[in-house]
This record gives sequence, C-alpha cells and structure tokens, in this order.
Amino acid sequence: MPHRNSKLKPLILALAAAAAGVLWSYFWRVFFYLDSRISPLWVTLGCVAFVELCLLAAALVRRFAKGFAAKGAVCIFLCGLLFAFANPPLQTPDETDHYLRTYAISMGRFDFDASRGYPGDVDAFMNAFPGAWVNAHTSAGVGKNPDTGQEQAYNTAGYALKQYGSDGRIESVADSFAAYLGRDTAQQDGDTVTEPVSFLILPFLPGALGMALARLLGLGALGCLYGGRIGNLVAYTLLCWLALRRADKYRPAFLCIMLLPMSLFMGASLSYDATLLGCYYLMLALLTRENWDTSTAGMYAAACIFVNVAKPYLNLLWALPVLLVTAHQWKARGRRWQWVVAMLAGALAATLLVEWYGTAFRFNYPTIARQGGSTVNGGQQLAFVLANPLRTLAVFWGTLAENDFFIGQLGLFGWKDLPVNWLNLTGPIVLGAAAMLSSARQGPGLGRRRTAGLGLFALVYTVGAMAAMYITYTPVGMVRIVGLQTRYFLAVYLILMLLAAPLLRRFFRPALEPARAEEGSVPLFAGYAVVGAVLLFQHYFVGPIYTIYR
Repeated sequence: MPHRNSKLKPLILALAAAAAGVLWSYFWRVFFYLDSRISPLWVTLGCVAFVELCLLAAALVRRFAKGFAAKGAVCIFLCGLLFAFANPPLQTPDETDHYLRTYAISMGRFDFDASRGYPGDVDAFMNAFPGAWVNAHTSAGVGKNPDTGQEQAYNTAGYALKQYGSDGRIESVADSFAAYLGRDTAQQDGDTVTEPVSFLILPFLPGALGMALARLLGLGALGCLYGGRIGNLVAYTLLCWLALRRADKYRPAFLCIMLLPMSLFMGASLSYDATLLGCYYLMLALLTRENWDTSTAGMYAAACIFVNVAKPYLNLLWALPVLLVTAHQWKARGRRWQWVVAMLAGALAATLLVEWYGTAFRFNYPTIARQGGSTVNGGQQLAFVLANPLRTLAVFWGTLAENDFFIGQLGLFGWKDLPVNWLNLTGPIVLGAAAMLSSARQGPGLGRRRTAGLGLFALVYTVGAMAAMYITYTPVGMVRIVGLQTRYFLAVYLILMLLAAPLLRRFFRPALEPARAEEGSVPLFAGYAVVGAVLLFQHYFVGPIYTIYR
C-alpha cells in the first residue's frame, strides 16, 4: 500500500496543479474582464502549464540540489527568471540609463561619449518603452459614478492598465511590446538616443556579458535586455549562494531576504543593485561566523570595496563591523584594525580611481545639471541641517512615518509607482516568519558584542542613507526626503531579523530543529517569490483595471 501511494502522489499533485491553473485563469477572466483582450483558452492553458512547471521545478530542486545553499541558489535563480520576464522592460529604477551604459560596454566601449549613438533597433526600443510607465501614462478627468449618478473625479495614477476617458481604449505595457515588435524596420520614427550620464564600468560587467551573448545569438534590443538581466541574475545568485554557504547562523533569514520579491525585482534587472545587494548579504553572512580566518576577511574586504565602487562614501560604514569580531575569534593574518584601515583606504582609492576614470575618459558631455534640479544644493542643505537639527529630525521621522517605515512598501515596484498591495501587507509577516524559523538555531547566538554592534550599525546606516538623500537629492529646506526607496533598507531588514531571532527563541522556546526549519524555509520563501512574480505580471499585463466612472 505505501508503494502504491508513492506512485499516486505525483499524479495527485499534477491534478491539483492543473485545477489551480484553471481556477487562476477563471479569476483573471472574471475579475479583470480578460475575455475582452486575450483568449480564455490560451490563458487557461498557460496558467496550467505554468503551475505544472513550478511543480516540476520544485521536484527537481528537491531531488537533485544537495544542501541548503544549493537548494536556495537554484530557487533564487529560477524565481529570478520569473521576475526578469514578469517585469516589463525599463521599469526598474534608472534602468533606461543602465540599459544604455550596459549595451555600450557589451559593444566594447569602455569610455563615455555623449555624441555616440546606438543601432536603430535600440532607438526604437527606447521610444517604445518609456521608463516609469505607470506614471508616464496617467489620465485624469471627471466621470459619472454609476452608483450615485453624480459626477466624480478619476485618476489612473498607480495603475498599470490605463483607460482614457469614459469609453477610451485600455492601454497596458503590452501595447509597448506591440509597438516595438510591429514597427517598420525600414522607417525609423521617434528620437535617437546617445550615451547616458552614467560613468561606471565594473558594476555593469555581468549584464554586459549577458548582452554580448544575446547579440552573438542574433537577438535584438529586446533580447539584449533579457540577456543583460539574466547576466545580472547569475551574479546575484552566485553571491547569494556564497552567502548561504558561509553563514553559520540564521540561514532562513538570509534565504528570505534573498527571495523577497523586492530583492529579486532588483537582482533580475539591469541595475547594479543586483550585485550590490548580493555583496550586502554576503558581508552579513560572514558576520555570523564565529571565527574569522584570512579567507573570510579577504572575502569581506573584496565585497566591501566593491560596494563602495558602486555607491561610494556611505558604504564606507561597512568596513567598521569587522571590529565586532573579538580578539580570540580573529584567526586571520594581521590585526583587525589593520584590515579596517586597509578596507577604508582601498575603498577610497577605488572611489577616487573610478571618479578620475569617469572624468578622464568622458567626451562631448555638456555641463551636467545638478541631480534633482536647480533647487538642490548640497552645501546649502548641509548648512540648513546644521542650523536646524530638531527640524531635520522631524523631517526624517515624518518621512519614515508617511512611508510606513518602508517595511510596509515591500510590494512597491518600479520607480515607486506600482504598488502591489498584497505584497505590501504580507511582506512584514514573511520577515517575521523568517525570524521565527531562524530562532530554531541551537547553540550560541552572535554574542552581545556583535548583536549590539549590528544594531548600532543598522541605526547609523539608516540615518546615513536618509541624510545622504536629504543633502544631495532634496530641495533645500523641504519637509520630506526625496528619492528614498525600500531597496535601500533591505540589508537593514536582514539585520533586524538577525537581532530578533535570539529574542524569539528566548521568548517562545521553539522545539523545531534547525535542519527542519531550513528545509521548511525553502518552499515557503520560494513559493512567496513565485506569487510575487505572478502578481507583478498580473498588475502590468492583466489588471487591476481602473474603471472610469461612466
């Protein structure tokens, strides 16, 4: 009988997956009027096939991936692929500039020339897909409320599908695909693009390698976008795999933050945040190791210098946590303070080298306007902050409060313009579940020194990120900080989970074994990532539709 049940189990799971696909397509058709735009049959078959593929992928991961780190890395890559294709082109922050710079590097251009253009296919691609599509295509007006019969204003801001006027056509990102794929290649309409105001090389290399491979395969501008995203995703996956292997404690928390929809949204994009986030997670994983040898210290130093190349100055703070390793835990060559000084010196040297390179090999660029406009002035803003410290604290607190402390915006995608409310609501719950699973880890925690030090580091880093955006990007004296986004605080959320885990263990005294907790975290967080990718696709290509008052 057990043998017969083992044979029936895959069939039962397959039938359950097929039923889930049918119910899913029915939900899309009924709630989003899908029958008016896409064939219900194809949608049903597509949903069934997708769920079956997810089930097959889960079975393959369970069967062939050995060890927690390997299973986690495979899930990160597979779920990241979903985000690479569910996220429309050029919809991650600054992805237009990142695409153009990555494309230039993939062509062997290692200097910066504002007069240098791109192939006509890239021009057509840029014209078809504007950045921040949700806010770039927004309509507003007055319509009649069908319930009350009264006129009422409407606005489609924040919705991925737009309807213009009471009887206007519905537009989505799918129309951009149609415009690009259906263009007349013999006639080029629209603007031509030149190289962007972006002067980095190293952080864009993984995406450039992916783009170069895509072009070797004969793919056009759209294919190069996905090739570049997959190249970045490979780099993000490798860094996460290394972090999961090196972490000694609280590995469910690391897997959770790596598989968060927001992390995968950036990890599977052309943004250098893919490798930046991977390095953050790797450094924090190394800080969970009780003893540090030379290879551990060297790995941490390399990650620290890299993040300073991508985003300088604020990331100098990452050199300081090395001092949290006690003397008897330090087994590396040299002393701790020597490594910290070397990292600070190396990071500053790399930053200055990158700045010199970006200036020395820059050609035909006019005077570059101040980021944020003429009302932004770093020196004046700094003087204002120093003269009004209490008001500045109020601005910082007010910015956090009106943005749900950013932990309530884990489902706010794009350039802060596409909210997926279900992910906003469930994100903090998932982080709490990860902390609870991490509390099952037996043995000593991080110790008082590291625990207190990481808590202080998280506070200083948060305030530093806010101060940096307030001084360099916000108009002088403004009552809120401009440009802050949730992705800036993902490493802080990971630290908070690491700090919460021992407290939860002391309070709840969980009986769950660490191995079982890690085993259960893989399908839990991978499943959440799959749902996040589906919802992202749904919001861009299926719904919700903002119904205009008629």
